[in-house]
Amino acid sequence: MTTALPAQATPSDSPLPDMRHLRLVDGTAREGDEGNGSAPLVGYLLLVPEGTDPAQLFAKDVTRPEIRPVAYTDSPPPRQTGDGVIRIDPARHVAEVDGRELDLTYLEFGLLAHLVLHPHQVHSREQLMGGIWGYDHIGDGRTVDVHIARLRRKLGTDHRRRIVTVRRVGYKYVPDRQESPNPSPCHRP
Repeated sequence: MTTALPAQATPSDSPLPDMRHLRLVDGTAREGDEGNGSAPLVGYLLLVPEGTDPAQLFAKDVTRPEIRPVAYTDSPPPRQTGDGVIRIDPARHVAEVDGRELDLTYLEFGLLAHLVLHPHQVHSREQLMGGIWGYDHIGDGRTVDVHIARLRRKLGTDHRRRIVTVRRVGYKYVPDRQESPNPSPCHRP
């Protein structure tokens, strides 16, 4: 059975004020519904005149509403995040370093985006596995280590230190940390 429900997102500035928005939801078919042509309408948002009985949309001898694709003209500006040096554009699924686009795999992009969106926050390997790979992934924390190593390599020598290892805990992203040209020697007593 296909049911017509009120649409959840009804535009307030509808071009046709006397129209009502319906969202069609597919359910189980009723007896005698086979071949009535209602299947192509499932999943569409329909504009129908106010007062139209939704059952009439599926009657056998009723002309079906005309279906036209909707063109979205006012797209929101792209949302980019990052610290200016490393920028993440989730809408385009692109990461840039100093204006240079990185060639990242799907998981590398997800990992970098997650770290950049949560700067200075330590993430355990298990948190990253659950958030990026998904809870049904079977593997160990070394999978995260391998992806972090690849990500650091792709960030380059100038920015690889922005992903910091927190021993026995996990990783964090530090936006203002760079590779120091002259690393200071370790002075242990």
